[in-house]
Amino acid sequence: MADTASAPPADSIAAEAIDTPRVSPFAPFRHRMFLAIWISNMLSNFGGQMQTVGAAWLMTSLTSRADLVALVQTAASLPILFFSLLAGAAADALPRRSVLLSAQIGMLLCAAILSVLTYGHLVTPALLILFTFLLGTGRAFNGPAWQASVGELVPRDDLAGAVALNSVGFNSARTVGPAAGGVLIAVAGIAANFLFNAISYLGLIGVLLRWRPQYEERALPPEGLARAIASGVRYARLAPVIRAVLVRIVCFNAAGAVFFALVPIIARTKLGGGPITYGLLLGSFGIGAVCGALANAPLRAKLEYERIMLLVALMTSASALVMGWSWSMPLSMAAMWFAGAFWTLGQSTYNITMQMASPRWVVGRAISLFQMSAFGGMAVGSYAWGVVARQSSVTIAFSGAAAMLAALPLLALAFRLSHQVGGGLEPAEWGVPETVLELDPKSGPITLMLEYRIRPQDAVAFQQAMAEKRRIRRRDGARRWTLLQDLADPEIWVERFQSPSWHAYIHQRSRRTTGDLAIEQRVRALHIGDTPPIVRRLVERHPEAINRGAPDVIVGVEA
Repeated sequence: MADTASAPPADSIAAEAIDTPRVSPFAPFRHRMFLAIWISNMLSNFGGQMQTVGAAWLMTSLTSRADLVALVQTAASLPILFFSLLAGAAADALPRRSVLLSAQIGMLLCAAILSVLTYGHLVTPALLILFTFLLGTGRAFNGPAWQASVGELVPRDDLAGAVALNSVGFNSARTVGPAAGGVLIAVAGIAANFLFNAISYLGLIGVLLRWRPQYEERALPPEGLARAIASGVRYARLAPVIRAVLVRIVCFNAAGAVFFALVPIIARTKLGGGPITYGLLLGSFGIGAVCGALANAPLRAKLEYERIMLLVALMTSASALVMGWSWSMPLSMAAMWFAGAFWTLGQSTYNITMQMASPRWVVGRAISLFQMSAFGGMAVGSYAWGVVARQSSVTIAFSGAAAMLAALPLLALAFRLSHQVGGGLEPAEWGVPETVLELDPKSGPITLMLEYRIRPQDAVAFQQAMAEKRRIRRRDGARRWTLLQDLADPEIWVERFQSPSWHAYIHQRSRRTTGDLAIEQRVRALHIGDTPPIVRRLVERHPEAINRGAPDVIVGVEA
């Protein structure tokens, strides 16, 4: 993600959108492979929505416990909480096409087996939750790889439009899928829904088999999965825009999960309907969601970010309140339409912000953290609202969710987003420093010492700039960063930090962006003298190595 300090001046999402020339929202469809994957992915999502209706409705047939019904949504969401970081690291380290194919084939097999078990009347609540969990695991690995692949299918100018179209595709499937699922359950039974979902994966698998992405040759060997996960978490923690989005999406989804967890009970009890009623309610949500996704770009062009999110919070809150107290099918469908529109407006805005602010080297992990936070919040919220409904009533659960949604704008006091999106994410030029010593990739730790000469009157400005540089260094992998001032010559300042190995240091250098260089230029502008700051690169040696010779010091002129 782009950080405020590491990017050129950036005002807000709205300002960015106003400065961007108007283009057709369907411009990404000019890229044929994106269009082919988009269509097949929408069909797969259509099957997935039918699967969701079938699983939720089957659970209401197997048990009357509200918490077990809500647990279906939790089982679908928890794998994303558990496996997203691993999935994001895999999406950044492995060929994304292979990750996508593996996930799709795995989900096809799970859906097919569940269909056979349902035809044989062998499904129990525990088995249904298990297979829902396995399908969720497939989605956990599919999501980061697919969303990170969008940047390989379209140029960056079309990326925001492509992300918005993905929301349109998913929500178009959500519009028709639930209603179609309800009809199919009524006509052919729940097992037919699961079978249709299995078949729906075939088209996307076929398109992926034909896709031949041109991956850039890696200048460096990939990090191990454990270190890659740690790098992604560290980057998110030290990038303000990512941190803010993650906090807010957790809270938003925990509150809004009530719509997904308890609508089956609303359909069966308060509205006295069957699977078609449930499908119609979800279909209304889906129609609203398509409208919300299409409205994203125009609203971002006209309104400041926080105004959009205030509107989202208040409208979803009102929708939850109406759903909790309504006994009327038309009123409930209207509430679901508004819920879908503003839920998706919030989701797609967060998603676009994450993708547009992610450097390519970490985009898979950034998306996985977003996915993990979104579905983690939904998993916790779904079960929590189910417990509330069981111990009190569905009306109380929806009323509590409405209150939580209405309070969400208060998060802007600590996690304001309107000023945090900017450019400067293009990779900066970098190279492997020349060394006299031949270093093994595992050699280390490596210590960097940069010596600056700063006038006393510039000391405050220098320290302010170095505070930003410290965050960038640590975000990219530096450890034990310190800033030192010479007691004998106060004009001399030394920046010192470590990397665990030579390999890790080179990876750290490769992560610099053009926005990061702007901070470095601010620091260099305050340095006085005829030569650049002195740079020393040192490799740590153990005593037995030192006994065989002098400690190794590598001197250079560039950081």
